[in-house]
Amino acid sequence: MTLSLDRELLYPDSDGQPMADNTLQFRWIVLIKENLDLLFADRPDVFVAGDLLWYPVEGHPEIRVAPDALVAFGRPKGERGSYRQWQEENIAPQVVFEILSPGNRLKEMLKKQEFYDDYGVEEYYIYDPDRNDLHGLLRTGEGLRAIEEIEDWVSPRLGVRFVLTASTLELYRPDGRRFLSFLELEERAEEAEQRAEEAEQRAEETEQRAERLAAQLRALGIDPEG
Repeated sequence: MTLSLDRELLYPDSDGQPMADNTLQFRWIVLIKENLDLLFADRPDVFVAGDLLWYPVEGHPEIRVAPDALVAFGRPKGERGSYRQWQEENIAPQVVFEILSPGNRLKEMLKKQEFYDDYGVEEYYIYDPDRNDLHGLLRTGEGLRAIEEIEDWVSPRLGVRFVLTASTLELYRPDGRRFLSFLELEERAEEAEQRAEEAEQRAEETEQRAERLAAQLRALGIDPEG
């Protein structure tokens, strides 16, 4: 058996669990992961993934977790079956997100928090879309500690601003642009295209009016260029 095959057997790429328990949780996972991809699209040294198994310790496949979204600074983009930390210059993902569903239990969340605390996560964000409840933890000298004032919080690593409205969570990029869904991005692209077409049409109409006026002036013996 080759070493690579042995590793594939030893560190499975799937834990057999679904990415999300329901459509709402799935929508939020996709929204965060894809917008983080867009945010760091021009950074070849930032790896973003969703629902990817993270193995922090070589030789211990039982020590693993699959964050809903993770960001690893200092690691190249590219395809991975799992995030095996010893193959990633021993760099732990610095930022992780978890989106809660009704099926998530307090015991499970506490276990994940302990995992992230033990293995070097710097920022840990937990959002419950059903209750519109946001929590964040930031690494201090004593480990991960709760962010007391999470409203209007700006992530030190991501530069992303968290705004909790009366009904939902809004995330804003450093340039002020809000995280948008695929549908919203498509709608905005269509609106921009329509505005461009209307501007082009107005320019053509202006040019045609100018040509008609020039023709009328020439008919009167007046040089429109004079």
